[in-house]
Amino acid sequence: MITKKDRNEKRQVRHLRVRKRVAGTPSRPRLAVYRSLNHIYAQVINDETGTTLVSASTLDPEIRARGVKGGNVAAAKLVGELVARRAQERGITKVVFDRGGYLYHGRVAALAEAARAAGLEL
Repeated sequence: MITKKDRNEKRQVRHLRVRKRVAGTPSRPRLAVYRSLNHIYAQVINDETGTTLVSASTLDPEIRARGVKGGNVAAAKLVGELVARRAQERGITKVVFDRGGYLYHGRVAALAEAARAAGLEL
């Protein structure tokens, strides 16, 4: 039986393998996704300076006010919209999508699709 620790270690290996090739630049920063059992987080990162330009998560007051639970697809869509809106306010229109070693499915895909629908070019 695969334990949670083994599963997370495998995810981290997949993430590092992708990160060898995917890097955020000032012109096209990286949209990184992290999901836990209860929440989902998204950050727009400039890897050249190592700074987070924009972030959003299900812990944000804007999303909590809507009364959506953090660990589902509906919440991931809201996070995608919010991170896209905040990025556009900072003048960011193009990003590189980093799924964080997760399958492009469910909450991760919902976040990416919502960010695209809100105007970010992934």
